[in-house]
Amino acid sequence: MENTPEQDNTSTLIDLKSLSKVFYTEEVETHALSDIHLDIKAGGFVSIAGPSGCGKTTLLSILGLLDSPTGGDYLLDGEPVADLTASQRAKIRNQAIGFIFQAFNLIGDLTVYENVELPLTYRGMHGSERKELVHTSLDRVGMAHRMNHYPSQLSGGQQQRVAVARAMVGKPLILLADEPTGNLDSKNGNAVIDLMGELHDEGATICMVTHDPRYATVAGRSVHLFDGQVVDEEDAHQAEHAQELEESGFDV
Repeated sequence: MENTPEQDNTSTLIDLKSLSKVFYTEEVETHALSDIHLDIKAGGFVSIAGPSGCGKTTLLSILGLLDSPTGGDYLLDGEPVADLTASQRAKIRNQAIGFIFQAFNLIGDLTVYENVELPLTYRGMHGSERKELVHTSLDRVGMAHRMNHYPSQLSGGQQQRVAVARAMVGKPLILLADEPTGNLDSKNGNAVIDLMGELHDEGATICMVTHDPRYATVAGRSVHLFDGQVVDEEDAHQAEHAQELEESGFDV
């Protein structure tokens, strides 16, 4: 699977068919996901919303190859990835997927520069090329002036910006964000969402899990989960416009 940052915006990057995930214990089996059908186009921005426990994070973990489905098909950039070995999944994660976590997941003993550089070291990339990519990525999120600081010296909003830089430094096919504003106040949360919107405008493909309806509308498309199933899907911008009309007294 080639990592090609410039994708045809009409191509399907992620394609799920009849996807399911069941967790087994000695006494019970839990159906976390059931019969999920989902496609994400290259250059798209999709939010996945729903109540706690509905399967959002499980779905994102499968999309990011951190977990495997129990059944169904998963094509990533046209290639089947549902049944890959752990080492095969790790290689694709490093080359094709960028992760943004709620808790930032920066390494405290590494500087900002070293945290962003880390995914590139596993590619066997030459030092000068790594340096150029890291500087470009940190410049893009406005954190180049903090590259020699440690995570503990940064605010939450700054740490999440560094996490975004780390996610995008390798020019992945898709950015996966799991509640990226969950540990931030509203001001820093808005700033991170604005940054993701800008990255999407520049061509990035993004899939974001969020419980906040304000942020779900930033995406062009919103998918709603309930009890492990897709129960609704809508154009987020049209939904936001309808809500504004309704609040203004119009029938919609």
